[in-house]
Amino acid sequence: MKRLGWYLAIALFLGLGLGYASFHQKLPSEFWERLLPVSHGEMRVVLIGPKMNARQIAQAFFDQDALVGPPVALARWMARLGLDRNFRPGSYRVGRSDPWNLARQLKTLRPTVVKLTLVPGADIFSLRELFSQDLLPPGPGSDDRLSLSILDDGNYPLEMRDVLPEDEESRIAFLLPDTYFLTERKPLELVRVAAHAWWDRYGGRIASMASRDVVDAAKIASMVQREALWDKEGPEIAAVIRNRLKKGMPLQIDATVVYAWKRKGRKVTRVLHSDLAVDSPYNTYRFPGLPPHPICIPSSPAWDAAIGSEANAYYYYVARKNGYHYFSSTYEGHLRNIKKARSE
Repeated sequence: MKRLGWYLAIALFLGLGLGYASFHQKLPSEFWERLLPVSHGEMRVVLIGPKMNARQIAQAFFDQDALVGPPVALARWMARLGLDRNFRPGSYRVGRSDPWNLARQLKTLRPTVVKLTLVPGADIFSLRELFSQDLLPPGPGSDDRLSLSILDDGNYPLEMRDVLPEDEESRIAFLLPDTYFLTERKPLELVRVAAHAWWDRYGGRIASMASRDVVDAAKIASMVQREALWDKEGPEIAAVIRNRLKKGMPLQIDATVVYAWKRKGRKVTRVLHSDLAVDSPYNTYRFPGLPPHPICIPSSPAWDAAIGSEANAYYYYVARKNGYHYFSSTYEGHLRNIKKARSE
């Protein structure tokens, strides 16, 4: 009976000590650190991006279901343990826990980092080549793992799934190009982090748009990506596309012809008049309206142009030798601009 009393007293003492330390956010002594093992639950993998401060890091652990408790408490513990300075980006495998125990775990953890860049303008073919050569062992199944990752709704934010198209070619347009730090060199890791990055950037901006309009914007953004060498011209080119759509004019986008031939196994670097005869719904010289799917992964400037409100009176543009374009409102003006561009 006396031994039971001692156990209860010790338990009460420990509880009061921990409660006091936790409530006042004071750093426990080395005695407590040695006496109490780090407590945690199920393991979680949390991705921490570069240039994040302590509050953002704590919020990331909370958002990715590794933190039980307020993020501000974890941020304070990180500061007291000196973890807020030079915290390295990457993937952290931690046990789901309260702020103090999570901070204790982070004291000895080092991130797993796999750096991978998703390039603007990549299409489904170059994406498969990237994964088959760089991320996955060669052989059958490489494409399957990429396709399954792209088509798996679980890799996208829940709110994003209402506007997410069903097909693989369209879905890749909703992956934000950037350099990412991944836990493993697997397609699902890239799809997951790039989709969440896209939603973080554009979710609020498309909230009032219908799902079909969002997909149409993706198609326009993909054409802007391939047509605009300089980002500053993206809004003008997007406005030209919208003007031609409203008037029922064929878009006549060379980049769609290049993509149409690529789908048939032929590489076209310069569109000739004979190339315009390709029989494909992606050929916007022959088929009116937007192409069936986006033709590539648009960059942030291309997306900004596609969902922006830039307006002009232009229906034509022609590329100059420096990559910029001459724009015109009439076909006659377009012909003059063609001569001007050729004479440069």
